[in-house]
Amino acid sequence: MKIIILGAGQVGATLAENLVGEQNDITVIDANGDTLRELQDRLDLQVVVGIGSHPGVLKQAGAEDADMLIAVSNSDETNMMACQVAYSLFKTPNKIARIRSEQYLNYQEQLFRHQDIPVDHLIAPEQLVTQSIRRLINYPGALQVMEFADSKVSLVAVKAYYGGLLVGHALSTLKEHMPNVEARVAAIYRQGRPIRPLGTTVIEADDEVFFLAATKNIRAVMSELQKLESSYKRIMIAGGGLIGAGLAKQLEKKHNVKLIERNAERAKYLSTQLNHTLVFNGDASDQELLSEEHIEQSDVFIAVTDDDEANIMSAMLAKRMGVQKTMVLIQRSAYVDLVQGGEIDIAISPQQATISALLTHVRRGDIVNVYSLRRGAAEAIEAIAHGDEKTSKVIGRQIKHIKLPPGTTIGAIVRKYDANSAASANMLDAITQKDEVIIAHSDTVIHANDHVIMFLVDKKYVKDVEILFQPSAFFFG
Repeated sequence: MKIIILGAGQVGATLAENLVGEQNDITVIDANGDTLRELQDRLDLQVVVGIGSHPGVLKQAGAEDADMLIAVSNSDETNMMACQVAYSLFKTPNKIARIRSEQYLNYQEQLFRHQDIPVDHLIAPEQLVTQSIRRLINYPGALQVMEFADSKVSLVAVKAYYGGLLVGHALSTLKEHMPNVEARVAAIYRQGRPIRPLGTTVIEADDEVFFLAATKNIRAVMSELQKLESSYKRIMIAGGGLIGAGLAKQLEKKHNVKLIERNAERAKYLSTQLNHTLVFNGDASDQELLSEEHIEQSDVFIAVTDDDEANIMSAMLAKRMGVQKTMVLIQRSAYVDLVQGGEIDIAISPQQATISALLTHVRRGDIVNVYSLRRGAAEAIEAIAHGDEKTSKVIGRQIKHIKLPPGTTIGAIVRKYDANSAASANMLDAITQKDEVIIAHSDTVIHANDHVIMFLVDKKYVKDVEILFQPSAFFFG
């Protein structure tokens, strides 16, 4: 695939690194020549120095025959204009833009249409991060929560601790502990290295365990790996930007929320927009302020300012003053591993969330969800099986007979209920029928249109998975 990436910042560079290794023809546009030269020294790609929305620059980058434009520069306006130019002059078939401003996002349904601003897929990092944090709040103790198939299935990462019922026991005992709950351990990381999960694998304390289960069963499975934490009720947020304000708005109805914003004017504005959140103008690393607001009584402290160092320091202070859990937004990906696990419980990377959303639209085949994991080394994918037993390599086959790439696990299947095909059936059955969540076993058979959820320990095999799920040329569905 020929892809033009506009913007060589952290997101653009990381995306390029992900895609170059998958036999794509990548060209990166940026106004900073030094940044591009550094990128070209590391990766096998083409670069063009210039303003990415200029027709001549896009033409030089190969827009005339490009399959996709991904505009992730720091300017919303440049990203939108680049998509417009690519559509109007070069008929680029797929256009993705990163848009961050609320002023545009509030009107996205009216603005981003082919007859107006031709953006095929819009990526809003702040919204993605807000959703990610919200899922972590819903499942205290989880390190990551990823949802698939309209939230029916979740992949959850947790650290195994002493006190978890499964710790010190083989995975095969999970079914004995929970006979009425289906779950599948997709991957285990021990001291940073992947271990293939078998029935005989014994879970050890400090293992990072990724498991798949129906979303309604997540808490039950988590209790096998660690002592369940109480639900978060009292939440303190540092930073009243798009993420902090959006998070407060989502949480304030069911949680006791306090928000600290350094800018007085912004704090005043937020106090008029948030109905049940206490908004304070001040510095979140001010020990006196945290003490006055009884930080020790808060369940979780979430630092989401645009300053990594300020987030880290305020969270460390809050933890030392007695807050139960800390979550920190980290822009610099190199910081994530350095800070997570000590006084900072969870480090959240907006780049990783953005990359995951972008990869969903870049992957070949009908791949409808992608989560980039383990600093981009691993991936979780939701693919739809198309074709029939003659044209597909997976349909009609038991999982044990499917030639999966090394380190790839099929963890769950969501069998979608087709209301159209049931139209002539008994109406009562049609009303009560629901999508079926199937936790995968070796003898599970994949059907046409199944949503298949997989974990790849090594993302270099993504292309093999794409090929596996693409029906032959004789399929005309």
